[in-house]
Amino acid sequence: MAAIAGQKSRLTWAVQLSVVFMVVLWLVPTVGLLVSSFRTTDQISQSGWWDAAFSVEKAFRDRIPADGEKQVDGLYVLEGDLLNNGQNANDLKSGTTITAFGTSGIKPGAYKAGETVDTGDGGTLSVAKDGTYKATSKTSFEGSGPRVYFVADMPPAFTLANYRNVLFSDGMGQAFINTLTVTIPATIIPILIAAFAAYALAWMEFPGRGLLIAAVVGLLVVPLQLALVPLLRLHQEIGIGQSFLGIWLAHTGFGLPLAIYLLRNYMVGLPRDIIESAKVDGATDFQIFMKIVLPLSFPALASFAIFQFLWVWNDLLVAKVFLPANDASKVMTVKIADDLLGSRGGDWGILASAAFISIAVPLLVFFAMQKYLVRGLLAGSVKGG
Repeated sequence: MAAIAGQKSRLTWAVQLSVVFMVVLWLVPTVGLLVSSFRTTDQISQSGWWDAAFSVEKAFRDRIPADGEKQVDGLYVLEGDLLNNGQNANDLKSGTTITAFGTSGIKPGAYKAGETVDTGDGGTLSVAKDGTYKATSKTSFEGSGPRVYFVADMPPAFTLANYRNVLFSDGMGQAFINTLTVTIPATIIPILIAAFAAYALAWMEFPGRGLLIAAVVGLLVVPLQLALVPLLRLHQEIGIGQSFLGIWLAHTGFGLPLAIYLLRNYMVGLPRDIIESAKVDGATDFQIFMKIVLPLSFPALASFAIFQFLWVWNDLLVAKVFLPANDASKVMTVKIADDLLGSRGGDWGILASAAFISIAVPLLVFFAMQKYLVRGLLAGSVKGG
């Protein structure tokens, strides 16, 4: 009665806290991915995305050129600027300062910027915060100049270069079209087949119906990797081979067990009186399916469509197996994995921007149809039998 009096029960609070926890758990990595997609590879490798608004320290190695030496008071002197004219000048952004320097790679920040240190051969070395240096020696620097290490404090930097590399790379537009070409039919075909099968398993009486339902449930736990090679060999033997038709059929086969399971559980919970009244009035099963069951099952159809669309859009393994390896047939996941990441190694900036671009369309689909997702799933779970 306490809950009826207007006070929220402990269960309500637990549910609300759980929802908040799950939302935070989902949003934090998404925000991190978005922030990282605008950072350079150096910035990502030096600090986490939560430190993106702060400067980053990174150690560099440089060699002072000896061709500019001059003699002053009996000493050979080299002077210059590491930040603007050094070997790493292209990697150093405006506003970078040097905090420390050293003469050994083991301790690149052994001395504070501005100090003058003895290099051990009667010479000295000093590096200022603005990058200017001065090296002296009693003997000529002829040949290669001295090596110097320094720690640079680089300001936060954000760039659109990662997105330009992904969006304007050769073939990315074709890969986007190929992804739609694969995803849309591979979402619609299993829904059409599963809707008819689910109606038959829910409302039509025929021998072996129980065994078929048990078989559908059993297929839910079979890993698709088991069927990849046999299915590809079958496609080769019947002439389909690696093609868009082949990947549509593959995704249809892999998605049908879940589709039939969800739709059958939903349809079996529809009001029996309506369907039996239609049969009494002389309606055929096809008429009942098209005019009564299908419109009432829209939440379940939409919920499966979301699952199937997300699965096919993000798929890499099935696309690698059932599509040709040429550029004209690559989908976005294959294009990103093979051509962008494959040629650049561990380029985290490319990976983050590519990941965010690839999830943009699935997010639009999810938010456009999310109101049907919960209704479809809950109806199936409660009324399944």
